[in-house]
Amino acid sequence: MLLDDKCAVIYGAGGAIGGAVARAFAREGAKVFLAGRTPSRLEAVAADIVAAGGLAEATALNALDAPAVERHADGVARKADGIDIALNAIGVAHVQGTPFADLSLEDYEFPIATYTRTNFITAKAVARHMAKKGSGVILTLSTPGARLPGPGYMGNCVASASIEAMSRHLAGELGAQGIRVVCIRPHAIPEAAAAGSHTRAVFKPMADRAGVSIEQMLAGATGDTLLKRLPTLDEVANTAVFLASGYAGAITGTVANLSCGFLVD
Repeated sequence: MLLDDKCAVIYGAGGAIGGAVARAFAREGAKVFLAGRTPSRLEAVAADIVAAGGLAEATALNALDAPAVERHADGVARKADGIDIALNAIGVAHVQGTPFADLSLEDYEFPIATYTRTNFITAKAVARHMAKKGSGVILTLSTPGARLPGPGYMGNCVASASIEAMSRHLAGELGAQGIRVVCIRPHAIPEAAAAGSHTRAVFKPMADRAGVSIEQMLAGATGDTLLKRLPTLDEVANTAVFLASGYAGAITGTVANLSCGFLVD
């Protein structure tokens, strides 16, 4: 198995992407520590993993609370003799699709402050333990918004671009300690837009303004990709497994483009 005996921490593990990656990590032999705000969702992911023969532990945690994240990481490291892999997959509903002239300062600032804060906090918490082992992988998530000129995505654009810049810088900061940092940039994932998800909350105002359903909006987005489709959760999760494994040992400081050709690097 690609991640046999590895310890992986997934922040936002109750969400669509976090849960999919957690299940994939466990399938490949990692012991996964699930962290997030909603215990019921975490327990559902943990139950799936255990039922499939994997190892998982769930903890309710606010990944914006630095002291709490530090304590959690310390506890994980004690139990597992270190931390090998971490993914920050938390998601927050934020305004998208609003033209610059109508965008409030608060709505612009919210995703930038939230996503940069949580990625800083979680990366710092796990990096201390990875450095002790002289190895580790930190995975982050962004969106194609990092490269879009607009209109209507100012907050998302700057937040995503900030995460990608932070990932590159962290790779430079931590590389000499054996720690790799890679950002994963998937396009919109139809499976992630389930009822009650933050993704659906983000997409709904845009779909409403266009007078279509979220499903119709996503179906229309396929025409803008080279592959004429959008990525799946399995593709994102399997990419995360590869990037966290020894097969990707020479990959750091870059962005894995899972946009199905919406963006071309």
